[in-house]
Amino acid sequence: MPAERTSPAPLVVGVLPGQPREVLETAAALANSLAAPLLCAYVDEASFLVEWDPARSAHRLSLHPEADSAEIQATAEALRSGIAAACDGAGVPWSLRTLAGDPARALGRLAAEAGAAMIIVGTPEPGLGHRLSAALNGSVAAWLSQHQDRPVLMVPARAPRGP
Repeated sequence: MPAERTSPAPLVVGVLPGQPREVLETAAALANSLAAPLLCAYVDEASFLVEWDPARSAHRLSLHPEADSAEIQATAEALRSGIAAACDGAGVPWSLRTLAGDPARALGRLAAEAGAAMIIVGTPEPGLGHRLSAALNGSVAAWLSQHQDRPVLMVPARAPRGP
């Protein structure tokens, strides 16, 4: 008989530098209402996954080894500040994981490993450049919604307000 989970399943949320704040605000509000922790994940696309070991963090080998450590650390620190601003005031426990490889697959692996209740991602930003990028590279939200057995919440960015 499987052991019962004593704490709520975490919510996995994909985070990016410069991401609209609505993604984290929505994730924090939902986590607060469910009394669930947030497992925030930044996927470094400039690295690729060498080995996946659920007992440890992903082992990765960067395509740019000389710049990898400093850039990743700076990005992680900036993300921690934004996550803390969205979560700490609401009393939501959170952690940040840095992953490597394809963002959709990395988020899916993390959610499976953590037994997440849901994956939360932002939608692609409006504009021709973002639409072209999504068409060429694929949308993280679209891939997750088609290949996951857990719910995927897509948070749209609010349109900028007029003067």
